[in-house]
Amino acid sequence: MSEQKIGKLNRLLGELGDTRLVSSGWLRAHGYSNSLVARYVGSGWLVSPARGVYMRKGGQLQWEGVVRSLQAGEGMLLHLGGRFALALQGHEHYLRLGEAGTITLYGPVRPPGWVDKLSMAQRFEYRGKGPFDLPAVPYTDDVSEQALSDQGLAWHETGQGADALVCATPERAMLELCDGVSDAAGVYEADALMQAMTTLRPQRVGLLLRHCRSIKAKRLFLALADRHRHAWLSHVPLDGVDLGRGKRALVPGGRLHPTYQITLPGDLDEHLA
Repeated sequence: MSEQKIGKLNRLLGELGDTRLVSSGWLRAHGYSNSLVARYVGSGWLVSPARGVYMRKGGQLQWEGVVRSLQAGEGMLLHLGGRFALALQGHEHYLRLGEAGTITLYGPVRPPGWVDKLSMAQRFEYRGKGPFDLPAVPYTDDVSEQALSDQGLAWHETGQGADALVCATPERAMLELCDGVSDAAGVYEADALMQAMTTLRPQRVGLLLRHCRSIKAKRLFLALADRHRHAWLSHVPLDGVDLGRGKRALVPGGRLHPTYQITLPGDLDEHLA
């Protein structure tokens, strides 16, 4: 193999590291033809854990590497959000059994099909764009922390020396979770999580509420925060927050919250740890 080809291979292996994956499209866009990739596979430099995606031979298939590959390599605006973002930030003991291993991704574009074909202990669940109308920012290494913060997002390091991933802050993740609640079990879970949300930032909460399109998510979020008498709630700016009109019957036979006009299960206290 010529020095030029060896250099090209080394650049690719350096890009991949131990956990990154690259798609066929990424390889073609960076000058690696299908025949060259086939040669790398045949020579034992690359392996294909699923059709259309490759990783370094001997690399480790980990969920962190998959997400990093989507965000940084593929340039996809997919962030860790909702239930999994809260688990990642230390609240997994409040989640329903088994749900903490489901990685919830939010964004305007569905993940590529190969993500669901990877042999991993965890599974990925795409939850769509989510309830917000915020403008997108690129998840590049040079994006400022403030630009992410304005979206209710932040870089999150999953381990020492690991690449940081874009993740919803607790304020955004809680609203994403509330948006997905459809039954009493979901309310119990959201309520247990809200009990632990003692340090949310009121200005960020206000920003996200103004840009949240889901009336249900906003009312449930505020009703649960009020129920737990969080000190930050009185400092949340509600000017410009649309809470809709009329009552919202979230659970049949529930108790109507007097301020936010949404029904909550009457036995919430019995389900708190």
